[in-house]
Amino acid sequence: MSLEIPSISENDSAEAISVSETVFGQPFNEALIHQVVTAYLARKRGGNSAQKNRSDVRGGGSKPWRQKGNGRARAGTASSPIWRSGGVTFAARPRNYGQKVNRKMYRAGMRSILSELLRQGRLVVSENIVPGQPKTRVLAEKLRDYNISGALIVIDSVTPELDLASRNIPRISVNSALTVDPVGLLSAKTVILTKQAVGSLEERLG
Repeated sequence: MSLEIPSISENDSAEAISVSETVFGQPFNEALIHQVVTAYLARKRGGNSAQKNRSDVRGGGSKPWRQKGNGRARAGTASSPIWRSGGVTFAARPRNYGQKVNRKMYRAGMRSILSELLRQGRLVVSENIVPGQPKTRVLAEKLRDYNISGALIVIDSVTPELDLASRNIPRISVNSALTVDPVGLLSAKTVILTKQAVGSLEERLG
């Protein structure tokens, strides 16, 4: 049985298109999708938090006072973590939170996500969604006609007109078929594809 992505609306010029089962007909692999999404979010973390330990703070080279006979607790350095302005005991260091996910696993996860979106009816195709001019009102009217309140628009290559038109519309985001990510796909209420984007996804993930 051939798979088809339905058109966004009867008013749209795009008809339902047949797609490859290799990309859009895969079973839902929850464990793999979780791993792919976790790795993607981990790479987004800055990891640039930093604190000074006792060797980084200024001063503390000499013993503050002699060991015995002055009535005060013994101290070896003013950079001790228990001193004010001393170093931090377990100081944070810049680190890379990235997780290893090889290309084969990432593509398999993306195929599983797209397949599940198609099964849930959250994947549609449109040719009229891209406005001819960079006006928010034009795109907002199109989305209103299609009864779309939140969506990810995926096209072959993001145009300045679509980027400017979608910038101020809540819950509407735009991405290209080459850079679309698993988090963007999963978080979108509806994913709107153009025919060219479908071809690019099949070429990228097939």
